[in-house]
Amino acid sequence: MRALTEDDIRGAFVNATDEQLQRMPLPGLHETLWDEREFLGWRDPQAAHLGYLVHWDEAEQTPVGIVVRAASGGMRAGIAAMCSFCHSPQPATQVRLFSTPRAGEAGRNGNTIGTYICEDLACSLLIRRAPAHLNPPQQVARRSADLLQRVQNFTADVMRTA
Repeated sequence: MRALTEDDIRGAFVNATDEQLQRMPLPGLHETLWDEREFLGWRDPQAAHLGYLVHWDEAEQTPVGIVVRAASGGMRAGIAAMCSFCHSPQPATQVRLFSTPRAGEAGRNGNTIGTYICEDLACSLLIRRAPAHLNPPQQVARRSADLLQRVQNFTADVMRTA
């Protein structure tokens, strides 16, 4: 992912109100390893139900961001679940249903979509977590490309007007 500034990030959101953008906390951008991310995802420490996702759109040469809202209840402990972005199997308590309003008038009219995502929105870190002998570079590259494609597909769906 390309390095982004605070202005880049705040200007990227397609489904956020001005008020949400003003209140949105930013993660430590100076600490971000941009070349090890397909998207930047973080949760709001003051409003735990809110999360934010930003990725670089190569076709448009611009960042795209969406606000997501975590469901109030999680899945039952003791079962497995899979994130729809990184496809990493993990305990169900680490995956959460997130919904997001569609962009534009559809979102203002209450039209939303949702999917199951890693609760901490750290899919980019998760696909790289295994030791190198269990997670060779070519596998990480494939998982990275697949993760980015799924995130792009989801944000494209958010931006779809019909």
